[in-house]
Amino acid sequence: MRVPLEWLREYCDPALGVRGIEERLTMTGTKVEAIHHHGVREPECFLVGRIVRCERHPDADRLSVCTVDLGSASADGPATIVCGAPNVAAGQTVAVARPGAVMPDGTRIKRAKLRGVVSEGMICAEQELGIGTGRDGILVLDELVSAGQLHRAGPREPGVPGRGRGAPLTEPPAPGTPLGEVLPLATEVVELEITPNRPDCLGVYGVARELHAATGAPLAPAPWARDPGSAGSLGATAAVSVRCGELCPRFTARVFEDVTLGQSPPWLKARLSAAGQRPINNVVDITNYVMLLTGQPLHAFDLDRVAGGQLVVRCARHGEEVQTLDGQTRTLDEQMVLICDADGPTSIAGLMGGARSEVGEGTTRVLLEVATWNGPNIHRTSWALGLRSEASSRFEKGLAPEQCDQAQALATSLLVELCGATVLPGTIDVGERSAAGGEPVAATRIRLREARVQAILGVPVARERQREILRALDFDVADAPDGLDVEVPPLRRADVTREADLIEEVARIDGLEKLPATLPGRRPAGMLSPGQRLRRRVVDALAGRGLYETVGWSFTSPGRLDELQLSDDDVLRRAVALRNPLSEEQSLLRTTLLCSLLDSAARNAARGSADLRLFEVGAVFQRGVAGGLEERETGVEEHRALGVLLAGRLAPATWAAPEPPRADFYAGKALLDMLAQTLRVELECEAGASLPFLHPGRCARVRARAHARTLGWIGELHPEVARRFDLLAPAADGAGDGLPVAIELDLDALVEEAQVETAYRDVISYPALRQDLAVVLPETVAAAQALAAVREAGGRTLEGAEVFDVYTGPQIGAGRRSLALALAFRAPDRTLADDDVAPLRERIVAALAALGGELRG
Repeated sequence: MRVPLEWLREYCDPALGVRGIEERLTMTGTKVEAIHHHGVREPECFLVGRIVRCERHPDADRLSVCTVDLGSASADGPATIVCGAPNVAAGQTVAVARPGAVMPDGTRIKRAKLRGVVSEGMICAEQELGIGTGRDGILVLDELVSAGQLHRAGPREPGVPGRGRGAPLTEPPAPGTPLGEVLPLATEVVELEITPNRPDCLGVYGVARELHAATGAPLAPAPWARDPGSAGSLGATAAVSVRCGELCPRFTARVFEDVTLGQSPPWLKARLSAAGQRPINNVVDITNYVMLLTGQPLHAFDLDRVAGGQLVVRCARHGEEVQTLDGQTRTLDEQMVLICDADGPTSIAGLMGGARSEVGEGTTRVLLEVATWNGPNIHRTSWALGLRSEASSRFEKGLAPEQCDQAQALATSLLVELCGATVLPGTIDVGERSAAGGEPVAATRIRLREARVQAILGVPVARERQREILRALDFDVADAPDGLDVEVPPLRRADVTREADLIEEVARIDGLEKLPATLPGRRPAGMLSPGQRLRRRVVDALAGRGLYETVGWSFTSPGRLDELQLSDDDVLRRAVALRNPLSEEQSLLRTTLLCSLLDSAARNAARGSADLRLFEVGAVFQRGVAGGLEERETGVEEHRALGVLLAGRLAPATWAAPEPPRADFYAGKALLDMLAQTLRVELECEAGASLPFLHPGRCARVRARAHARTLGWIGELHPEVARRFDLLAPAADGAGDGLPVAIELDLDALVEEAQVETAYRDVISYPALRQDLAVVLPETVAAAQALAAVREAGGRTLEGAEVFDVYTGPQIGAGRRSLALALAFRAPDRTLADDDVAPLRERIVAALAALGGELRG
């Protein structure tokens, strides 16, 4: 929201510069995002001039050579200025930019020769001064005086609000008068970030109230204090019917006759332009001005173009169309709200008026609508139509019905003053907090305890200071035995609902920077659940191994799944699509953590960091599908997963190891074994993961040995996938390509398999009996399968079994390989002899024979 400082100071003018105001507002929670300058620079170079003589340029048909009287401001007498405006004429009082002046676009005016004639300045138009875009040609001050639109600015006293426009000038200002005394030439503009819970700050007067509370500077009376209009029935002049009261809590309307449509005065145009609004005509400009000042949007209808003289507020029918003021025809659905007349829709409620009933040339009667709309409904409609306006940005934050009265009163005053309008007696008022709407909403009263303020903030705040702050913020305050009874103003009703909210108001205005650093009071500390402790153990173990934790988006795109070669896979079919994605790149919920891990890896690799050790813990999603003759969806399934990605070198190069080992399948398996030991769960890898983004010969499923439960997968990336993400690197031996290795596990299921309680056993003091065994097996028998058979045959006496050598060659035969096994036997009560383990060895040999194995040698 853009707030012109000149406008803000009319209601609250602290003795601070723009930077001081920025600091106070930001420190109290109304953040100043930026400060802009609007209008001209070097204002002393802009003067009032009178054209003494105007002649055609001798060498240009469209240029005029003017002799301009600048009074005592010009020591060399009248200035010669070449002007190209079609309406320039002798005798006019005009705005003149002297050499050295800087225009709003940054152009500096210089003494120049135009077609052989020296020009000593420029006669200015409105847009060249940053005052609107209205009148064609130069700005003629005589015309403004005749229309009563030119005022001499009053003097400003530091700390006193209200610049005032003073009485209208009855005659043109004298030549040489500084132009800034009669026209608003320049102002600083503060751009504010207004949070959704503060709709009271969506108007200039609301920001002035914040500044008043933050600085203690006086606050001028509300500009809507005087209301030329009246309540009561409008009779048969106009009527309003509201058929969806839950979406339109209040609708008010007044009728104005004898409206003179024309240009707005310069002060009004300048304020609208500085606030980012384009001046159009006096009626429309008044609605925009009132919206910017009060925060309440309003809309003017040409009453003669409202068919039947009656407005109906209703929900649209599906597919119904309306042409809005921007010239577009928009198709609506049944959840959107329309304002209609006897011929159909005239505008989309809360967003934009319709072209059919807009105020324009020939308008003499105006129906002024000020209404309150349901915020979430306006937000949904705006999003669905792709139509966002100044009005919708305010309505969607939730306005109070009481704001309708403020906007009606102020707009009525301005229509009477600037348009010569006559307001008819009576006001249509339908809905909540109206004469026809039943009981008003009960005021919210909250007890603010003095002791509670000190307990929360850590320091006492005097009760009188609390009262001062809350009254400055428009709260109604009364004394109570232990503090204050506070009545919440309507505009803060949705934001301030409990005592803690009032304490926050006191703290932010009194100064959060004043609060000392204190320790919180001692309370019973919460404890982590067993599952939380195990998950933290996993994270700590990975970080201890030198891996870096990443946090990626839960969203991904169909293109990312395509890059993982999942386009024709069941994974894509079960991906969850978002109904209202922020972009196509974030239109799906991720089905695997590999999406965000690869994004992080590619970003790092593009910046020269190709050696990566990353992991992430996060949620993954997919649609649940029930089997049977006809598949049906069972909702969205979500679980917490652990993803790991290793690429490049596993350790930095040193003088002793100039080429450290690189990531491969076995590096990932070593990491998997570390996790198994950390959680005290037995994991095993089984060939056949068959995922399209993994290397077909270097991947495996990960299973929990105890329950044969599949927990995830491990494998090197498919070369094509690695190439797409620029993650291919030379292998450790310099041949081929080194492929990154990835792991993904269902962390929730892994934690369920883990041993929560530590089981201890006595240390056996008797030595182990170690034997080696070489067995020749078919290549189709995995080493893990052979070890599982050995462990089962060896029983409890077999303490350990490992493969320490693999041999293939012509002596073994084609399709076979030799595994060398190291066996360790130990008994808790004695030292074992060869005779003790001979039966176990025979059972082991028999188990291996069942797999097609035979002892070697």
